[in-house]
Amino acid sequence: MTRRALIIGGIAAAAVALAWVLFVALPKRAARSNAPSAAAVPTPPPAGSGRKIKARLFYVAQDGIHLTHVERDVPYGEGTLEQAREIMAAQVAPVSEPLLSAIPTGTTLRALYLTEGGDAYADFSREIVSGHTGGTADELLTIYTIVNALTENLPAVTGVQVLVDGKEVDTLAGHVDLRNPLGKNPALVQ
Repeated sequence: MTRRALIIGGIAAAAVALAWVLFVALPKRAARSNAPSAAAVPTPPPAGSGRKIKARLFYVAQDGIHLTHVERDVPYGEGTLEQAREIMAAQVAPVSEPLLSAIPTGTTLRALYLTEGGDAYADFSREIVSGHTGGTADELLTIYTIVNALTENLPAVTGVQVLVDGKEVDTLAGHVDLRNPLGKNPALVQ
């Protein structure tokens, strides 16, 4: 071998060794020394961990003209909007006796929106109208089941407007004006 080939080979070997140190050995060493201990890193709860909150849900009272409230476990929602959705999902869910829901069977929550001013817009499927029994008292109970469930459980929600199939409606059954958000009505609750 010539002297020149030996020098080039030595430089190449030194370059490979330097590259290995810079790109392999040092990063591994730095990662080990900077890694936090397991105790220092909080472990977030896994998604769908089953975390729950207590929520006050509303149902028709035995007298048929008032609402009564029941404390129920409701899935935890991150932030006011997600919690509002969880509460409404629980409120429209079917119930068994002795509870009687004021919300017509088959009604689903399509969407829920919150404004910065504290108004919630709860959009329900058309069954909330087509399955409604009618009458002033029944319509009041349906509306205030929804309004009270959100305003009682979420201090950030001050008013609720009911929408049907993504549209504003004047009323569900001809008696309660739904053209603006409504505040809670504790007078209807026993």
